[in-house]
Amino acid sequence: MFDNLSEKFADAFKNLQGKGKITESNIEDALKQVRTALLEADVNFKVVKQFINAVKEKSLGEKVISGVDPQEQFIKIVNDELALIMGTANEEVNLEREGVVPILVVGLNGQGKTTFSGKLSLHLTKKKNKKVLLVPADTFRPAAKDQLITLAKSMEMDWFDSDLSVHPKEIAAKAMSFAKENNYDVVIIDTAGRLHVDDELMGQIKEVRESLNGLDPEVLMVADAMTGQEAVNVAKVFHEAVNLTGVVLSKMDSDARGGAALSIRHVTGVPIKYISTGEKMKDLELFHPDRLAGRILDMGDVVSLVEKAEEAIDQKEAENMMKNLEKGKFTVDDFMKQMDMIKNLGSMSSILKMIPGMGGMLRQVGDLSPAEDEMKRMRVIINSMTKKERQDYKLIKESRIKRIAGGSGTTESQVKDFIAKFRQMEKMMGGMMQMMKGGMPGMPGGMPGGMPGMPGLPGTKQKKPRKKGGKWGGGFF
Repeated sequence: MFDNLSEKFADAFKNLQGKGKITESNIEDALKQVRTALLEADVNFKVVKQFINAVKEKSLGEKVISGVDPQEQFIKIVNDELALIMGTANEEVNLEREGVVPILVVGLNGQGKTTFSGKLSLHLTKKKNKKVLLVPADTFRPAAKDQLITLAKSMEMDWFDSDLSVHPKEIAAKAMSFAKENNYDVVIIDTAGRLHVDDELMGQIKEVRESLNGLDPEVLMVADAMTGQEAVNVAKVFHEAVNLTGVVLSKMDSDARGGAALSIRHVTGVPIKYISTGEKMKDLELFHPDRLAGRILDMGDVVSLVEKAEEAIDQKEAENMMKNLEKGKFTVDDFMKQMDMIKNLGSMSSILKMIPGMGGMLRQVGDLSPAEDEMKRMRVIINSMTKKERQDYKLIKESRIKRIAGGSGTTESQVKDFIAKFRQMEKMMGGMMQMMKGGMPGMPGGMPGGMPGMPGLPGTKQKKPRKKGGKWGGGFF
């Protein structure tokens, strides 16, 4: 998401390169390009108009700092205004209250309500240390109950065995009583959806809300980010009818244009609280307007990357790996663990987009799936090795190569190529440790793969590709 918007913004900013200061004439073309980019991204036209006026006013106003590069000033102003239209800061669900906290998950069919309910239960359990009860209350789509229970079992979460033959308000009331009796902190109620907004749907949600005996629930609407302005219109209708407290954008890892994310808060006044980025239950992020603005403008999102790393990387494993490196030891097992850590962070493109300046390079590189396919192939080869071979790859001779190739479904030449590349990695890691012991600051320049376990990217000024490595020979692959 936002790739096209990011590219258009980058083109607009080029208009200010080499200018001595910001003037009305030299930002006019940039503002036209920004306006066009936002409209093409399906951003609400009223939001675009206000945004452009605010950027122009601040760009030409007294707040512009003399002596600072005009392009950098303009990017900073655009960044601040982007964050402002999406909200000033993250607003998570309010759990700071007495008693059981009810959360109603609402929205149309196919938006990802049930999946989000599961993700939110895991998030509140792991991050907030809350005891959560999942409640299926979709009486129109019985399969939703089975889906929610399946998700709950996979995460070892508790669920309420709802009787779908009764009205959803009765399900909600019974679930809340059960939660109070069993000391739950949060009850997540997955409500029914429709193909479109209708009075029956809204009336049902109102009745569920009223059945909570005066409790003020969180009402979160899940909206498909791919539907653009339609998601904004639906959110507006839901908010007017049932008083939403937050919006969740699903499918944020898609190729959607991003208009919903940039419009909903301004049009409805309802904050975006979470973004859902994949099918796995851990693929849920808090919505931070300032961080998303940074990603759009290719300024990166280092804070989110660090947070992801803290969750994905096993500190003990990392320390053990460093101890091995200090002893001059780097095994295939160590390399496998590095690949696992990177995999837990997300796709290669999603990781690189969080690094400032990498968005532009990724647009030049294009599709990263060949590199990710290569990592999968290497993983299969490693899994076909014995424990001793993973600890000492030098044991692998012709007969073992033949066995590994047969077990992994690869050719003997591919196994040999992996061993040769791993030998390069071993030397590189040894060289890194020598530099670090020698007191050299930072990381060595010109690392073939950019970071251990990650392939070098085509189009970068690194080693020339080897014949066997093909397009990806510039790095470890």
